[in-house]
Amino acid sequence: MANIRKIYSRAEQKLFSRLDNPLKIQDFLTFKIRHNPATDGVDCYSPRMVLKKGKAHCIEGALLAASILEFHGQNPLLMDLRSTDGDLDHVVALFYRFGSWGAISKTNHAVLRYREPVYKTTRELAMSYFHEYFLDNGRKTLREYSAPFNLNRVNRLNWRTSEKDLGQAAEILDAYKHFKILSPAQIKNLRKADKIEIQAGKLTEWKKMRRRN
Repeated sequence: MANIRKIYSRAEQKLFSRLDNPLKIQDFLTFKIRHNPATDGVDCYSPRMVLKKGKAHCIEGALLAASILEFHGQNPLLMDLRSTDGDLDHVVALFYRFGSWGAISKTNHAVLRYREPVYKTTRELAMSYFHEYFLDNGRKTLREYSAPFNLNRVNRLNWRTSEKDLGQAAEILDAYKHFKILSPAQIKNLRKADKIEIQAGKLTEWKKMRRRN
């Protein structure tokens, strides 16, 4: 781990040292990193670039969280939540504490957020997102989740500090082993989210910001 720490700048090391547990990492992502609407032509920024830009969407936030967890001795693990066509996938950073799994999540919405480490399996954790994963018409869309993806698999992309677009890392994660969570009969019989749930799902944390001169 000492070699991993050396790749970061002094400022990054100082920050990562301070964020020494999942609660602090989540609070940093939530309150210090604004939402990235991904309108600048870059699919995915590295943790270093997220810190420079001060913004992240879900996989960028997950990469940053995983890099900080790794800095403190844990494996850098991601989990992909795969939806149906017409909805977006979501990516979280996994962590393991007290004999259970939890997740750190960067999202602009009121749902799909942090998960406490109370889940005995990653499937249990993935299923905790199921009822919150729906379209504006109430249709529930979560269909698969990935096996824990160790980011050391993509070390060749220099994912921790690269200044290049890491879209390829997202593609590799998408192609990684996924598990289906519903049978055709279960999908056919899904109940739509209620109107009040749909309304709550439209709440956002970061409003559209005016361009600064």
